Amino acid sequence: MNTALPWLKRAVDLVYPRNCRFCETPLTEAERGVICAACLATAKRIEPPFCERCALPFHGAVTDKFTCGYCKDLKFRFSRTVSACRAEGIVRESIHRFKYNREMYYGPHLASWLREAATRWIDWAKVDAIVPVPLYPRKQRAREFNQAEYLAARLSRDLNVPMRNRELRRLKETMTQTALDAKGRAANLRDAFAVRRAGVFAGQRLVLVDDVFTTGATMDSCAKVLGVAGAEDVMALTVARGV
Repeated sequence: MNTALPWLKRAVDLVYPRNCRFCETPLTEAERGVICAACLATAKRIEPPFCERCALPFHGAVTDKFTCGYCKDLKFRFSRTVSACRAEGIVRESIHRFKYNREMYYGPHLASWLREAATRWIDWAKVDAIVPVPLYPRKQRAREFNQAEYLAARLSRDLNVPMRNRELRRLKETMTQTALDAKGRAANLRDAFAVRRAGVFAGQRLVLVDDVFTTGATMDSCAKVLGVAGAEDVMALTVARGV
C-alpha cells in the first residue's frame, strides 16, 4: 500500500480545501463527495403514501396502494414509477449543475439517491435489464455525456443487472420540455424514440432510468416503443419527482 497517498491528499486539501458546494462548510475526511452531511440531510425523500403510477407524494392517512387523480385520466405505458426525492432544494440544484454545467462531482450523490430508492422499492430479482432514456446524438455530443446513461451504468454496476444502452434511441431533437405543459410535452415527444431491432426486448421486464419525472411524457414515449419491441413490463425510475 502506498502510504504517501493520504499525505498527498492532505497536502492537496490544504491548497484546494474541500468545502461543501452549498454551504461552504469544510468537509471531513469521512465525508465523500462535495456535499456535507448537513446539506445532504435536507434532501426530501419520497416516502409513502405516494402514487404508484407517478410517485407523486400525498399528504394524508393512506395505507393502501393508490393512483392519484392525475394518473387516473392518463394511460401510461409504464406500470409504475419510483422516484427517490422531491425535485427541490439541493436535489434539483445538484441535477442542474451536473446536467447543464457538467459538474461531474455531483454524479455520485445523484447515483446514491437513485440506488437508495431502487433497492428499497424494486424487486430486482424480477428485472431483466436497465434502460437509460437516450439523448439525441447532437445534444449528447454538446453535453459530452448522457445523465441518464451515467445513472443507469452506476446502478447496473452496483446491482449486477445488465444495462441495455444501445437499443433504445432518440430520433428527434425535441425542444426543451421545461416550459411545456403535459399536453405540450406529449406532443413534443411524439415519435421521438425507436428501438434498433424489432422484438429485441421480447418478454423482458425493464427499468427505465432518467434524472427527473415531471409529467411522465418522456417515460411514456419510451415505454410505448419498448412495449412494441416486446417488453413484458416497464417501470420508471428517477432521482427526482417534480412536485
